[in-house]
Amino acid sequence: MQRLFIYLTVALCFALAACQSQAETPAETTSETSETVEAVSAETEPVEGKPTIITMMSHDSFNISEAVLAEFEAANNAKVELLPTGDAGAALNQAILSKNNPLADVFFGVDNTFLSRAVSEDVFEPYASPLLADIPDALELDPEHRLLPVDFGDVCLNYDKAWFAEQGLAPPASLEDLADPAYKSLTVVENPATSSPGLAFLLATIGTFGEDGYQAYWQSLRDNDVLVTSGWEDAYWGQFSGASDGERPIVVSYASSPPAEIYFAETPPEAAPTAAVVSDGTCFRQIEFVGILKGTAQRDLAEKLIDFMLGQRFQEDIPLQMFVFPANQTAALPDVFTEYSAVPENPAIVSPEAIEANREAWLEGWTEVVLR
Repeated sequence: MQRLFIYLTVALCFALAACQSQAETPAETTSETSETVEAVSAETEPVEGKPTIITMMSHDSFNISEAVLAEFEAANNAKVELLPTGDAGAALNQAILSKNNPLADVFFGVDNTFLSRAVSEDVFEPYASPLLADIPDALELDPEHRLLPVDFGDVCLNYDKAWFAEQGLAPPASLEDLADPAYKSLTVVENPATSSPGLAFLLATIGTFGEDGYQAYWQSLRDNDVLVTSGWEDAYWGQFSGASDGERPIVVSYASSPPAEIYFAETPPEAAPTAAVVSDGTCFRQIEFVGILKGTAQRDLAEKLIDFMLGQRFQEDIPLQMFVFPANQTAALPDVFTEYSAVPENPAIVSPEAIEANREAWLEGWTEVVLR
């Protein structure tokens, strides 16, 4: 269970994510953080023979192998200082508040639910990395290259394969199935106001049913006894029968959850006990980006760090560190991903601009229908 809990802490990406809450209140800089930043800043002037320090701000779920990061440091006579700053929304708030006196040189963790806000606040410098040639155009959402795609993950329905086999019931194949009386009291979802995958699933329903239809869809789920939890941990480990003693065989999770079940099992089963529903319009793709913060004194080294993060070595380390997919299409996937994960061909689409303009109204509409 302890190893499975590691998956909990790294899998929410998109956080990606991951990335638990969507808090909009800017986080305050503590005196301890300020002292740390001042100490880092005091050491950023290059000294002959001494590594140059470059600071990367991120959400709390960023993770990469120490050996991989050490390769970049050795190749560039550098020291990468990591500055985790809360969930994705809180970390971005901190970067915006400190844009006149930036806390870091590089920022990782803006996803497509916050992209429009990030670029409109003018905190990133453009950089067209040559490694973008290996990244699909569909992942490059900022044409000015202020934010460059690093990874992606799909929030999808997951189901307990054994439960459906025992009941002789076909697993859900569409969002509409969840409202069918045959699936009454089977589904658990996360509150989109407090959970990154919960928000992503709400966006999937908006992308599929439209602004005029998503509330009626959620009313049908409420009528069919959908269960709402505050976050992914309770939904997946507490209520989902495929991963715990829970009673709900359908949960909102990730397309990469089935390979995680294999990878973290003490005795890996022959087949994943769960599967993801990846039919058209059932998933929402979260894309995470990296960018150079304006005002950096380490522009050249920041470019090299981004090139490294988009390169094959770093990209191939991503899946088993954060359980998301690498953006670089030349990166090889680990066997557990190729055998047990599925990538939706046509996830639901909601533009970053629409999300930024309507996020709060959509959350209020969902709350009115589902919780009140």
